[in-house]
Amino acid sequence: MALCVFAQPRLKKGGRRLTPSSNTAGSPDGYFATTHWSMVLAAWRSDTPRAQAALAGLCQTYWYPLYAYVRRRGYNSADAEDLTQGFFAQFLEKKYLKDVDPAKGKFRAFLLMSLKHFLANEWDRQHAKKRRAEMPLLAFDATSAEKRYHCEPADHTTPEQFFERKWALTVLARVLARVEDEFSAEGKRELFDKIKNCLSANEAIHGYDRIAQELGMTKAALKMAVHRLRRRYRKLLKDEIAQTVSSPEEVEDEIRCLFAVLS
Repeated sequence: MALCVFAQPRLKKGGRRLTPSSNTAGSPDGYFATTHWSMVLAAWRSDTPRAQAALAGLCQTYWYPLYAYVRRRGYNSADAEDLTQGFFAQFLEKKYLKDVDPAKGKFRAFLLMSLKHFLANEWDRQHAKKRRAEMPLLAFDATSAEKRYHCEPADHTTPEQFFERKWALTVLARVLARVEDEFSAEGKRELFDKIKNCLSANEAIHGYDRIAQELGMTKAALKMAVHRLRRRYRKLLKDEIAQTVSSPEEVEDEIRCLFAVLS
């Protein structure tokens, strides 16, 4: 479910451009020191367990959109699993990081370009079997991924468009999961379960009275809870998007792109 909880924002003009290598200490945009790009660069320059674990975590996040892209390219499920695993095995071994330049594009575009290069130069099925047996693989649930892929609606989008949509839905799912975790940590899981659909405008308009009654809250208190939910969701969405771009100026534009992909 795509949760379009606020209007497309205006893109701010001006401001100092920050890259993952910038010194952002004390800056309100200091989180750009820990974006996906900076994690990739850190893993390239360092073999520390922390850098490698961060990079492996990114692979976990982007595995399904890339797997779905490979399937949409016409590969069967077994080959798609081998190819996706093989791609990430080489990615983690830094074979695709020597020419990385965050200034040249978004993180997901870099991943997709790298995957296309990998597929174009991939050796035959026998090499795939050998790679699968010998290379250390990340802990992906390929069976679950294939079931998920078979539940995808039939359409005529290109593999690239399909990847973009899976990326957008993955981002929104991660944000919603973070909000859910925060509510649960505060002992408000029931409240979250009741009002999470209020991130959709239609539910917010028609469901307040019913939800307030079910929760034993006043309508005013419920509206305030929904307002806080939306505000937190917006904040975490921006934080999540910030992990995939190289400067604060790109965040709002990327959010527009995300909702355009889902529209």
